[in-house]
Amino acid sequence: MTLIKSISGIRGTIGGVVGDNLTPLDIVKFASAYGIWIRSHSDNNKIVIGRDARISGSMVQNLVMNTLVGLGFDVVDIGLSTTPTVEIAVPLENASGGIIITASHNPKQWNALKLLNSRGEFLNSNDGVEILKLAESSNLKYNEVDALGKISEVKNYIDIHIDQVLSLNIIDVNKIKSSNFKIVVDAVNSTGGIAVPKLLNKLGVEVIELYCEPNGHFPHNPEPLKENLTDLSSLVVEHNADLGIVVDPDVDRLAFVCEDGSIFGEEYTLVACADFVLGKTPGPTVSNLSSTRALRDVSQKHGCSHQSSAVGEVNVVEMMKKNNAVIGGEGNGGVIYPESHYGRDSIVGIAMFLNLLAERNLTALELKNKYPSYFMSKQKLQLNNDLNFEAIQEFLMNKYSSEKIDTVDGLKIDFEDSWVQLRKSNTEPIIRIYSEAKSQESADVLANSVIKEITNKFM
Repeated sequence: MTLIKSISGIRGTIGGVVGDNLTPLDIVKFASAYGIWIRSHSDNNKIVIGRDARISGSMVQNLVMNTLVGLGFDVVDIGLSTTPTVEIAVPLENASGGIIITASHNPKQWNALKLLNSRGEFLNSNDGVEILKLAESSNLKYNEVDALGKISEVKNYIDIHIDQVLSLNIIDVNKIKSSNFKIVVDAVNSTGGIAVPKLLNKLGVEVIELYCEPNGHFPHNPEPLKENLTDLSSLVVEHNADLGIVVDPDVDRLAFVCEDGSIFGEEYTLVACADFVLGKTPGPTVSNLSSTRALRDVSQKHGCSHQSSAVGEVNVVEMMKKNNAVIGGEGNGGVIYPESHYGRDSIVGIAMFLNLLAERNLTALELKNKYPSYFMSKQKLQLNNDLNFEAIQEFLMNKYSSEKIDTVDGLKIDFEDSWVQLRKSNTEPIIRIYSEAKSQESADVLANSVIKEITNKFM
């Protein structure tokens, strides 16, 4: 069982020993630290709270909300929601911050607190460090009875979110409606089961629901990777559907299945959405160092520049703002469109993707075949006391000193037709090892050869 405290929030497995797991005491302590930090930066006493459909979600949310009430905050409870929905709700409510109760792609035993500022964006590293320090303080002080906050409920923010997306200038609702799409939706029994069918119904889509009951019982590993999408692929073919859509539990990661049941690929979600945006509003693009080279290629095809940031949404957003990027995101299926908000948003991504298919009169498979063909291997090594990441990094830098080396985020080694990156995860006690090449076999061989080099040297 695990508890991970990082600048992006607190994440862990429910139950167990205080300080080692995400227990009620840990939740209260961290929510208190966030509230005290907000109080030191703002006179506004309103905070927005929403959650995904995890089994532990109601418990965690009630602990968080009542802790904030004890600090004198007025809490806006938007209930079962999505990460991007909470992000847009914070500025619409004129709140001082927000917390999303979700462990994103992690399995059902996990939960987490994702922390937002008054713009509805994730906190930067300095803010995160301040909150971590406050959480370890013994001077947490709560309000007396006449100065307690209150909780109010607003339950229509998913509808508000969808309407905002459909009102974007770049989205042609009638064009999408005219295509009469039939689409299978896999929402892993979380809040995407509420949001995605609602969006598609407004776009005139015939929706076939798969795992869309928001009960928190994930029917498969909730990360939208190929090996987890066999049921979706089968149902797309069985129903002769145009497309399959899958989102993670908090709806900020998006992947598609083509009409023949093959995987469009989460790495290509952002590529397709960027292709759509750049065709209408050319400008710079940004993705992280672990994302496919295909976005760079598509950006250059449109005569636009592309920049890479460190992994992490806050790093992507920071570089997007610096470069005035018109679209950005991460290769894990995360699409960030500043005209909507600075956060990964599957609702925005779905609308863009369907608009692109409708506009170009292409199937998903035909669209995929028009993009540069890259293949990625995503591996991991369990991080323990016997495995020192810094020593591994130094070893590989020396071994591959003749290649292009990037240490902005872990270690990335760029070869002529491929690359491999190693970095410590911010959300799990692992080292992620990603590689990309012109064939799946080459990508797998590259990643596995690096793993073998590490194990031979250090294990």
